[in-house]
Amino acid sequence: MASSTPVVIYPPDEGGGRRVRADGTILGLAYSVLDVVALLQEAGLQGWDEMDVVRSQMIEWRGGGSEVWTH
Repeated sequence: MASSTPVVIYPPDEGGGRRVRADGTILGLAYSVLDVVALLQEAGLQGWDEMDVVRSQMIEWRGGGSEVWTH
């Protein structure tokens, strides 16, 4: 992952899902922090857990932080 904030979590859509992008590639739609963890693990960050996702400076949360899952 090349940039300083290579992971972007977009604002929730109408259904509460948030698009997850890493280095310009959409990884999928997440409905919870656990979903974000799973998507990032599939992308190669095997050792990551919920606290890593919530605290990481590598992640830019748009439209609310890790606690926001509804529009």
